[in-house]
Amino acid sequence: MEEKKLDLNSIIGFVLIFGILIWIMYQNQPSEKEIAAEKAKKELVAKQEAQAKADKAKTAVAPTAVTPGDTVQLAQLQKTLGGFAYSAALPSAKEAFTTIENEKIKLKIANKGGYIVEATLKEFKKFEKNSGQLVELIKDNNAHLNIQLQTVDNRTLNTKDLFFEPTLEKIGADQVLSMRLKAGANEFLEYKYVLKPNDYLVGFDVRSQGLNKVLNSAKPLDLQWDLKTYRNEKSISYENRYAEIYYEHEDGKINYAGLGKHEEETVDKVSFIAYKQHFFTSILVTDKPFETTKLESTNLVNDEKIDTVFTKQFKANVPLAFSNGEIDYKMQWYFGPADYKVLKSYDKNFQKIIPLGWGIFGWINKLIFVPLFGFLSSTIGLSLGIAIIIFTIIIKLAMSPITYKSFLSQAKMKVLRPDIAELGEKFKKDPMKKQQETMKLYNKAGVNPMAGCIPALIQLPFMYASFQFFPAAFELRQKGFLWADDLSSFDSVVKLPFHIPLYGDHISLFPILAAIAIFFYMKMTSGDQQMAAPQQEGMPDMAKMMKIMIYVSPLMMLIFFNSYGAGLSLYNFISNLITIGIMFVIKNYIVDSDKIHAQIQENKQREPKKPSKFQQRLQEVMEQQEAAKKNQNKKK
Repeated sequence: MEEKKLDLNSIIGFVLIFGILIWIMYQNQPSEKEIAAEKAKKELVAKQEAQAKADKAKTAVAPTAVTPGDTVQLAQLQKTLGGFAYSAALPSAKEAFTTIENEKIKLKIANKGGYIVEATLKEFKKFEKNSGQLVELIKDNNAHLNIQLQTVDNRTLNTKDLFFEPTLEKIGADQVLSMRLKAGANEFLEYKYVLKPNDYLVGFDVRSQGLNKVLNSAKPLDLQWDLKTYRNEKSISYENRYAEIYYEHEDGKINYAGLGKHEEETVDKVSFIAYKQHFFTSILVTDKPFETTKLESTNLVNDEKIDTVFTKQFKANVPLAFSNGEIDYKMQWYFGPADYKVLKSYDKNFQKIIPLGWGIFGWINKLIFVPLFGFLSSTIGLSLGIAIIIFTIIIKLAMSPITYKSFLSQAKMKVLRPDIAELGEKFKKDPMKKQQETMKLYNKAGVNPMAGCIPALIQLPFMYASFQFFPAAFELRQKGFLWADDLSSFDSVVKLPFHIPLYGDHISLFPILAAIAIFFYMKMTSGDQQMAAPQQEGMPDMAKMMKIMIYVSPLMMLIFFNSYGAGLSLYNFISNLITIGIMFVIKNYIVDSDKIHAQIQENKQREPKKPSKFQQRLQEVMEQQEAAKKNQNKKK
């Protein structure tokens, strides 16, 4: 039976039905007021549910304190909490807090759970320099620390739900806070915090005493640490890009858990875990590595165009192993800036969480960029914008001999272009022969065709290293220069009433200046490169490609750098200006085309230099290919 085909009337009918459905969907879309009302309603319901859950939890695990003689109440607590009913019966079993602070940080520790519920950095502001809001890494229940306790009478208890007894004392200049979850007068699980003056590092010992008959020591305790990272910078996307979990293996190698929407990873022998944000970090370091660590990272930013409070959700589960029936771990917390120099001062490999690049790029940053920029910005005391300019000048002047070598090679190739074109015409029907004769010409004239590529390749690692260095430079945070009020973020000069995909909702000026500089630099050099590199048969037309790149490169700078830090765009702007100046001087005052031409002609009269091993090998390959081609033609 023949299959029935659609006629014109059927097609028109389907189109009309589809159009009507679209119109109905559009008409039934809720208005902005209805969306806002529905969102507010959901938020209210969620808040009420959270409050009800909190009240329920408080009622279940936070009984009111009882006097030691109240045996009835104590017996009721023992039914729920077993041996840890003792702690719930103490006067400290209430919602109370203890604060310890020094010149740099302020920590607030809760009786309930015994963990840090507020961590404030006293020297840094959120979002912008004069915001009036201090950076708070922990507040409003965005972080939890919990140890799951398995008791010998088959109970599962969570320390975050139980009350600790605080004891604060001062030993020398150090503040020492002992938080004890007690199962008796001398049986307890203790968190001990030690805060030294003028320090971001906090001692954190976790140990048990006399609990070998209370806790089941057949398997390790499960320590859980989670943190929802607050947004602290102006650009949501820029900050979120550098927020991730880092960890150190026992052998000192640093790795990270990934940057996807949700990442999970299980690793062995971890000596520290770092919840790194763009410019701040929270680190838990242990004296003896955790045997197995489960890490989770979840991106909380669904739409970067919408203002957000949190950027990432980090979680870690680590085992605390028993030793002779007890727990004894000497750990430390770091709450502070992700500043390379500060982190390195602790001699714990913390500085390796700063993403300075791998391999040679990392070495360039560590050995050249970091110390040089640190010297200019702190030792000399320059403003950060001036420091970037001087830093760029020094780097470009140091690279100028390489730039000179590259341009000199281009000039030599330009002189040889007529000879190469003549060979191309002479051997246009024999490409292999043309290549061989071209190589002989290069050797006879004393010109290395690769000499122009090698200097350019040497400069590439420095360029890539700068892309890693400036976004990680803590020194730039909230430091202004000219119209940019923060060199670590974009220098918005115009706020757009709409959002442009890939570009953003603002116009940054430094990327525009950098794009203009790139355009004139490429315009200046592309002609010489085209003249220096004659068109090879079977190869792409480099002249056309260069013409396209003259416009593509500045456009890419405009698009991708609009939301990057102004410091990086300033560096690229100054770098291209200096390169234009160096090329102008080399071209007009150093390299003499007539002298180069005379030298090449003189070289042609001499005996050709002995070819290098690479050239010999290349010549042999060409000859073998030529012989194979002739044999193939004979067989035909």
